Amino acid sequence: MFIHCELVVLILALTLDGQASAVYGGHEAKAHSRPYMVLLERHMQNGETYYCGGFLLTEDFVMTAAHCQAKSYTALLGVHNVRNSNGIQRISVEDTFPHKDYSATELINDIMILKLSSKANFSNTVRPIALADRGDGSLPKSCSVSGWGRNDRNSKYMSLKLMEVSVTLTDKKKKKIYCSEGEAGPGEGDAGGPLVCEDGKAYGVVSHTFNKASGGPPIYAYTKIPEDGNQLDDGT
Repeated sequence: MFIHCELVVLILALTLDGQASAVYGGHEAKAHSRPYMVLLERHMQNGETYYCGGFLLTEDFVMTAAHCQAKSYTALLGVHNVRNSNGIQRISVEDTFPHKDYSATELINDIMILKLSSKANFSNTVRPIALADRGDGSLPKSCSVSGWGRNDRNSKYMSLKLMEVSVTLTDKKKKKIYCSEGEAGPGEGDAGGPLVCEDGKAYGVVSHTFNKASGGPPIYAYTKIPEDGNQLDDGT
């Protein structure tokens, strides 16, 4: 029986360490078919570098997950194969604006805006994505997620190429998150990437994955993007 999303989030708060799970059960995306995708380098206090996903909103703003915290960031735009640096724009992050009500313990409002230090140059490989207008309250069904995270649960390494996978959302009545369920979904390193649905717009941000103690397929949680822009302080 499907576990309600809000209950899942409460359990997650007690059982996970805050890292979202790479695209499992997916396939390689067509090169640059998702020009809004951002590969986010997270430079940590200990000198190590980790990665999250993100997506371009405007020339100088990127959206990601609030739990993708770091000492500093570099946003890589126009990436498909991480080993091919041709055409990639590397822009440092000037400031960060996590959701004002983000809770790392309850795993809610897991969303953040990053202000780039310079404007991106738009091209065929670098373009922003529009945010969805959910004014009618309808739930999209046919959606997808993408990223460079692990695409094999037994692998220790991120994918070299952008991967994508289709997901079907469940549970219509939850206010702050969407959920999908099944073996296919986002994986470790994909947090912060967009949940994109049939109209080509971003509906949510990849947040966390929950593996039920009773077994069965994982449940994936996506933070809903607030309709009220005041909930996300972008410094403007």
